[in-house]
Amino acid sequence: MSTNVSSQPASGQPQKVAVVLSGCGVYDGSEIHESVLVMLRLSQRGIAYQCVAPNVKQMHVINHLSGEEMPETRNVLVESARIARGSVLDIATANPEDYAAVIFPGGFGAAKNLCDFAVKGAQMTLNPDVAKFARAIQTAGKPVGLICISPTMAPLLFGEGTQCTIGTDAATADAIRAMGGEHKDCNVFQFVVDQEKNVISTPAYMLAGSIAEACDGISKLVDALVDRLAKISS
Repeated sequence: MSTNVSSQPASGQPQKVAVVLSGCGVYDGSEIHESVLVMLRLSQRGIAYQCVAPNVKQMHVINHLSGEEMPETRNVLVESARIARGSVLDIATANPEDYAAVIFPGGFGAAKNLCDFAVKGAQMTLNPDVAKFARAIQTAGKPVGLICISPTMAPLLFGEGTQCTIGTDAATADAIRAMGGEHKDCNVFQFVVDQEKNVISTPAYMLAGSIAEACDGISKLVDALVDRLAKISS
């Protein structure tokens, strides 16, 4: 079985990116299309990646056919392994120094399992292992990519004034502002960059009407992040 690590850049510089997953499935875990599109674009750009996820119980389990909650429990790390084809690390034991950047795909799992924004809104809290990992990478001057609903974590992760986008949803944008973030409206084909804090975000399925539309913005985010890696390593 092949792993989820792609080839190295042509420059010969190791540039592994951490992809933070939150389970498997849009309603209770990572958005599968977004996650795969991130990994695909990184691979197309010759950048190695490693999936990581917290080893915690999911908030709940949703039947993706009916939309109803199911009377069972699942583990975020175990479910994330479905997307990662088995190659996923517990984020609590992953070393931020091993990675040149981090990208967070969206899906409700980002708002339910990486933090509790889905139930607490602007009063949300972060999973401590997720926060520690992301802050260590950003503090080291490495870029961070946030997709779909995951930019709601930006103000608590990186501080007041962090610029980000979830698209154009007014209620979610207001919650970001209430937490001290600076929300920028953005269409599905574009992305927002906080130059000072090295944070890149795009709406993806917060606005996308198709996988092609989600792919456009995600590919541009990944390209912007890879371009920053090239500048850092040059």
